[in-house]
Amino acid sequence: MTAKKLWSPSTTKNNLNLFLEYIGDKFNFKSYSDLHKWSIDNKEIFWDKFWSFTDIQGDKKNDIFTDSTHFIETKFFNSSKLNYAENCLQKDTDDDAIIFYNEQKLSKRISWKQLRKNVFKISHYFKSKNINQNDRIAAVLPNIPETVEAFLACAQIGAIWSSCSSDFGAKAIIDRFKQIDPKILIITDYYFYNNKKIDTLKDIHTIIKEIPSIENIIIIPYADDEILVENFEYTNWNEILNTTNKFEKFEKFNFNHPLYILFSSGTTGAPKCIVHGAGGSLIQHKKEHQLHLDIKEKDKVFYFTTCGWMMWNWLISSLASKSSIVLYDGSPFFPNYDYLFQIAEKEGFTFFGTGAKYIDHLKQNQISIKDKYKLSKLKTIASTGSPLVQESFNYVYKNIKNNLHLASISGGTDIVSCFVTGNPNMDIYSGEIQCAALGMDVDIFDQDGNSLKEQKGELVCKTPFPSKPIYFWKDKNNKKYLNAYFQKYENIWHHGDYCEKTINDGYIIYGRSDATLNAGGVRIGTSEIYRVVENIDKITECVAVEHSLYTDTEVVLFIKLNSNNHLNEELIKNIKLEIKNNLSPKHIPSKFFEVSDIPKTKSGKIVELSIKNIINGLEIQNKNALANPDCLKEYQDIYKILKKD
Repeated sequence: MTAKKLWSPSTTKNNLNLFLEYIGDKFNFKSYSDLHKWSIDNKEIFWDKFWSFTDIQGDKKNDIFTDSTHFIETKFFNSSKLNYAENCLQKDTDDDAIIFYNEQKLSKRISWKQLRKNVFKISHYFKSKNINQNDRIAAVLPNIPETVEAFLACAQIGAIWSSCSSDFGAKAIIDRFKQIDPKILIITDYYFYNNKKIDTLKDIHTIIKEIPSIENIIIIPYADDEILVENFEYTNWNEILNTTNKFEKFEKFNFNHPLYILFSSGTTGAPKCIVHGAGGSLIQHKKEHQLHLDIKEKDKVFYFTTCGWMMWNWLISSLASKSSIVLYDGSPFFPNYDYLFQIAEKEGFTFFGTGAKYIDHLKQNQISIKDKYKLSKLKTIASTGSPLVQESFNYVYKNIKNNLHLASISGGTDIVSCFVTGNPNMDIYSGEIQCAALGMDVDIFDQDGNSLKEQKGELVCKTPFPSKPIYFWKDKNNKKYLNAYFQKYENIWHHGDYCEKTINDGYIIYGRSDATLNAGGVRIGTSEIYRVVENIDKITECVAVEHSLYTDTEVVLFIKLNSNNHLNEELIKNIKLEIKNNLSPKHIPSKFFEVSDIPKTKSGKIVELSIKNIINGLEIQNKNALANPDCLKEYQDIYKILKKD
């Protein structure tokens, strides 16, 4: 399917052009490609100029980039110092810093002035409990303003933050936090999802028992009502905020001082504890926010996320651009499919971020947003989490708004940022991510390490960038770190995405490399199949995996259907025809099975590898990393059928 041009920039009044003016005409960039190459070849100048352009608060020294023999040993701004929280709290006004909604239509607004006051009250409490630099603070919280306040207070004193969303079960919480020995646990009493009130404290005794390092517990009342809990000591969040204390100076820490610990999904073993630095995260996020997505002061920035997904960390950093952030907690489809856009219209969102699956769901249910909402202030929609397919690009411009910047972006928890992203100065083509991010030396390699264009291959990054992990927690000799990204290509970051650079210098992500299909000697990205199949009316979702035969492999397609529909010969015939017409005969799966659910991680990503292991008779590790592990039994039953065949 040929990529269609859907949008062209109508204005040059954006941050990227202001940055070009700032660095001066002497470079004479004729295209974005020229600028991008310069940002790679001249790391010291680029990152130095960007620090100054974006007015990062800190003590900048001259050692902008310190090279080394290996990618992971390089340093950015090694002698420079800053405080992440200070950069997020530069404003001290009565304007909104945080706007909050939930599915129960509870709303809350926190001013910049109040946010600063609350952060210092909480950090003062942390200090009173002997929380020092590098001590860990763990949180099991919904996406509420208090979570932001606690995180910034943690950053303010140089402690290390780590969070799971409230829907993580006890085993998943313990698997993560037990590795990092937190001193404080912050939790709420309950939360809402899909109009259900869910108790968060039911597993608290198990968590405390399994993580003996926890010395203090803070409970945040979700709706300011009485907390009903027994048999352990805790501090009520409201008691902390009712204290008084004076403003304190922001202590500056090393640029590479640890800010937070993020976790891998844990579907192939214990979740890896990825430690990210304060300065690297801050400068990378500001670059993406301001240059690639044109976020400005007083913008209202929204991303539909939970506190267990890296996009939450990414969203919070937009405070450093002096924009307001909008938080939402609950199901995006309750009480109605367009509820998030109802809020966007009411509040005047300038930036609306979400997962590709959310847009796909709107498309499947034929929801027309533009018929109800003007969204006059909305400039950008961003999508990540999985590839945004051509049809969903078309849907956005046809059914949401025809004049906006649709930025499909892609990166990962590993870098807490993006390798490929949006560009306010470039055309948008359906199904394509616009460009490689500035400062990110992105390429597509074949199996032998040769560079490819207009061919599918492995997404790599050839040289270092500021938001690479500073280390993995308790990782002796960087063994886990090296195994995660540097096994395939020598001293080159291998990200694990199957990708293509297009004729438009854009990028298409076809899925994870370890989930690609290789039946009949042809390598196929799973998202190619999903795009076609999920566009069929009766089908909600699907997943394709390889099943090993004696001398070859076959592709098996598992299909989740809409209510009151079932897989029959007619539908299978239709699926095959659509795949043949839109892809090729080689893309057609060998076998088809109807399933009631598809296994996903806590952050909503399909876990193809778990299914692949099951239907090939392999053991599934760490089922607790899944949001819906019960559905695996269905696939075990299908394995028995395949085995007989």
